[in-house]
Amino acid sequence: METYKQEFIEFMVDAGVLTFGDFVTKSGRKTPFFINTGNYKTGTHMAKLGEYYAETIARNFPDAGVLFGPAYKGIPLVVTSSVALSQKHGRDVAFCFNRKEEKDHGEGGSLVGYKLQKGDKVIIVEDVTTAGTSIHETMPILKGAAEVEVVGLVVSVDRMERGKGEKTAIAELQDTYGFKACPIVTIREVVAHLHNREVGGKVIIDDEMKGKIEAYLVEYGPKA
Repeated sequence: METYKQEFIEFMVDAGVLTFGDFVTKSGRKTPFFINTGNYKTGTHMAKLGEYYAETIARNFPDAGVLFGPAYKGIPLVVTSSVALSQKHGRDVAFCFNRKEEKDHGEGGSLVGYKLQKGDKVIIVEDVTTAGTSIHETMPILKGAAEVEVVGLVVSVDRMERGKGEKTAIAELQDTYGFKACPIVTIREVVAHLHNREVGGKVIIDDEMKGKIEAYLVEYGPKA
């Protein structure tokens, strides 16, 4: 596993974003792990987070032209990713994001930042995609703004859960829209790195927790 992925996993643990225990997801599933990106709450957190997103974007999308952040959590993500691409990779990449409600005064419209143009190659920057709902809502917004090509989706963690069919939700999004979906890490990479490893003097995933996660993925993971 690449070093930046290992560092990102431990960064999530240190920030209190990635936790393990007994939780219930929005869909009602009982899960042994939870990812709460709302716990990124300092300038240092956001600067580091942007570097991990930027690394993933730079490795997978060398010709990306525009980053798009779905409101609301995608807004700070797309900004910090753009800054990190400039500072760490020497790439001046434009960004934009949407408002939840269209503005009817001033410049008007629902998009803020770069004005999308015909032919732009767009990457959607999101936190965590479980069912893909926000992406299904985002695609019409982008296509309605200009004849853009959505080439990719970058998320922090792929939970590797089934979507509506037998594949993972992210795989279904790729099939539906034809773009490339890239998580910074997958839950299986998280387990592989943290199993019986101390972070901050504490083992985060012991044998019992690993068993719970594996059982969860057997029940809710892809069947194809």
